[in-house]
Amino acid sequence: GSSTGNMLVDNEAVLEKIFLSTPMLIAVHCEDETTIKNNLAAFKEQYGDDVPVTAHNLIRSAEACYISSSKAVALAKRTGARLHIFHLSTAKEMELFTNKIPLEDKKITAEVCVHHLWFTDEDYKTKGNFIKWNPAVKTAEDRAELWKALNDGRIDVIATDHAPHTKEEKMQSYLNAPSGGPLVQHAVVAMFEAHHQGKITVEKIVEKMCHNPAKIFKIEKRGFIREGYHADLVIVNPSLPWSVKPENILYKCGWSPFEGYTFKSRITHTFVNGELVYNNFKVKDTRAGKRLLFDR
Repeated sequence: GSSTGNMLVDNEAVLEKIFLSTPMLIAVHCEDETTIKNNLAAFKEQYGDDVPVTAHNLIRSAEACYISSSKAVALAKRTGARLHIFHLSTAKEMELFTNKIPLEDKKITAEVCVHHLWFTDEDYKTKGNFIKWNPAVKTAEDRAELWKALNDGRIDVIATDHAPHTKEEKMQSYLNAPSGGPLVQHAVVAMFEAHHQGKITVEKIVEKMCHNPAKIFKIEKRGFIREGYHADLVIVNPSLPWSVKPENILYKCGWSPFEGYTFKSRITHTFVNGELVYNNFKVKDTRAGKRLLFDR
């Protein structure tokens, strides 16, 4: 399904050729374009140009997600391709994935985003376009199944789909506002909040946010605390409450869907390649970043 910039590959012959020909991991965002267009046309017929944001998860529906992701999984199984599906959002899609084999042996892996684990369609009423993502945030039932699949190993990675559109862009009408939002700064503390709520262990957070991405994408010398590895580290105080306010939001776009929320945990320090780059809301002006390298 086309998203920001109308990025889209949905020609079945082209897709099959890609799946058959590449030895590399194929990573995809799965929504069915035809289903989305048909749903949007129906809502436009009812509302004209004033379609409400509360329709977002009905336009970019669970059906649109499942049609596309099931097609990708079927293609991967038929061709033997290595497939990773980004930002899953529905309960039905969870039946496409397995926890019966070790991650290292999986040919098909899956990812969920922090916002799909946190928000539901009820939040559109208060958050509006500020939680307009593609795929859309779905129902509480969908969220519950995502948590279940994450903990039982069907979902392998927790990610953010970080897209820092400006506040002005997001305050446009639903049809004009871009999808996506900033989430990198608050991803870890949001997951620690879920830990405090008994939804996930700290070990599982580390596995899904650090170890597994490094394994799946074969990222060289990252994702683990090991001698000879790059020291990409955060220090988290699990019991240091703080509230998200405009003055401590570090995104250049200046807003967060978590604004006003008080987290129980706080990141106090961040190291990139062994260099301290963040210390208690202060970011060091540095060029600590380095190219990611990948094992063959």
